[in-house]
Amino acid sequence: MSVKIRLTRRGRKSQAIYDVVVADARSPRDGKFIEKIGRYNPNVNPAFIELDEGKAFDWVMKGAQPTDTVRAMLSYRGVMYKKHLQVGVNKGAITQEEADKKFAAWQDEKLAKVEAKKDNLAKDTASKAKARKEAEEKVKEARAESLRKKAEELNASAEEAEAPAAEATEEAAETAEVEAPAAEAPVETPEAAAEETPEASAEEEKKEE
Repeated sequence: MSVKIRLTRRGRKSQAIYDVVVADARSPRDGKFIEKIGRYNPNVNPAFIELDEGKAFDWVMKGAQPTDTVRAMLSYRGVMYKKHLQVGVNKGAITQEEADKKFAAWQDEKLAKVEAKKDNLAKDTASKAKARKEAEEKVKEARAESLRKKAEELNASAEEAEAPAAEATEEAAETAEVEAPAAEAPVETPEAAAEETPEASAEEEKKEE
């Protein structure tokens, strides 16, 4: 019987998650399987991989063939490298102790890379959030400046509209001040005229004599 290590789909639409299973190569993708050895969620960054590495290693050593995606996962978790070392031990190329030391060194290096990637992702997320906040602040400032300019334009327009009315009022007041003295000028009466010209009165009296 040919055995494969592959993914079987579950989860809702557009948010699929997968089980890592060992199944007969002749069974359908989501059909019966022999054993479930892990889970895989590609919807997060970095992708979530939960794997029973011991069982996966045993099946690989028994000849189970992983699919391309599962092979990448097994390589990521060191199962394929461990198989490579174990084949060397079985052939007598290296000792088991040397193989264990090499695998431990590989795990430490891999763990450091994973932590560095997580740190970079966290920094990238923080920088993007900061940039988004700065962009929002700039938009708010631009809107406030636009509103301020509109208010200034409205005030200027109102002042320009009020200026002609004020000038007309001032002109009307000046005209009224000029016309008022002419209207209030006293009218001379005959009596007043006689009082103002005593010489003319004296000449008239001589003529009468």
